[in-house]
Amino acid sequence: MTELRGHGKARHRRKKTALLAGVALALTAAGAMAYGTAFGVFGEDAQPKAAAAAGQSTSSASAYPGPGRVTGDVVVHDPTMLRAPNGRYLLHSTHGYLEFRTSTDRVAFSRNGNAFSSPPRWWSRYSPENDPWAPDLSYHGGRYLMYYAVSRFRSNTSAIGLATSTTGMPGSWKDQGIVHSSTSSSDYNAIDPDLFVDDDGKWWLAFGSHWSGIKMIRLDPKTGKQHGKDTTRHSLASRTTGARAVEGPTVVKRNGYYYLFASYDTCCSGTASTYKIKVGRATSPTGPYYDRNGVAMNKNGGTVVMASQGSVIGPGGQDIMRDGGSDLLVYHYYDGSDGGASKLGLNLLKWSGGWPTAY
Repeated sequence: MTELRGHGKARHRRKKTALLAGVALALTAAGAMAYGTAFGVFGEDAQPKAAAAAGQSTSSASAYPGPGRVTGDVVVHDPTMLRAPNGRYLLHSTHGYLEFRTSTDRVAFSRNGNAFSSPPRWWSRYSPENDPWAPDLSYHGGRYLMYYAVSRFRSNTSAIGLATSTTGMPGSWKDQGIVHSSTSSSDYNAIDPDLFVDDDGKWWLAFGSHWSGIKMIRLDPKTGKQHGKDTTRHSLASRTTGARAVEGPTVVKRNGYYYLFASYDTCCSGTASTYKIKVGRATSPTGPYYDRNGVAMNKNGGTVVMASQGSVIGPGGQDIMRDGGSDLLVYHYYDGSDGGASKLGLNLLKWSGGWPTAY
């Protein structure tokens, strides 16, 4: 979550009061195709059928797809989602002691409380409002893990916390304390965590926002906290000129490469947001990462995966989840057709020529 997130909080809460349960997001042609592909609505000629369903011609399709259809309580920020062993989708997001939603079909979402019923005491040292940000939800070894950030607007006096649960349900989460922190004298910001578990069993945590960019540290799988024998802090992505707005990392491994997704530019400003999702790849989880043109992500590189189009403004705060053999891009965007409300976006990813494309 960006340092500009503080401005977004007040607006975000006001937007919540305007939410109508059961709102259905309008589909662009590409968005309709994504939904149809995911749930078998369309056949082999999906693209023209999707365009017809959206009331558009295939020739007018945007460079970026619209989000697939979701309904219910979908006003979210920085969503993270997984599919539980029982098949139900669990989604957490920023605010409200880590807001919790569920879905049985990946379309209709309902709000089901918060991860925590009350804030751990240490939160207030970093956020006077006890307002956690940008959770990262995963399931390993029979338990749920959630990394998240506690900070405040324009501050890098920040901390990443860890909570664990055996059920993933509200009220079951146990606070495991601080994993990593930064101070006002740090050249980085310890927010926006993302856990990556490599094929060799090593655990890594990517994080960061603004300042000197995206970082990565090694974790101990036994504790979920920083590895005692490897305390190196690696630099994955930064912007050496102009705005330093790069944050919200997500790391995945596909086809022998490690891919770093990150959110760039201005978040949390409603329809004035310029957020976009970029990607680079590497042959090691710690980098160096390069974009499709060979530009290093530590030198302003990054290939755009998703950006504003039509009423879908400022997509970012992304997560990547594996579901039924497919990759799902989970993100928020600001809905220009609904006053700039921050909403849930879902699109499938395909990998062509070694690079991801949302559809």
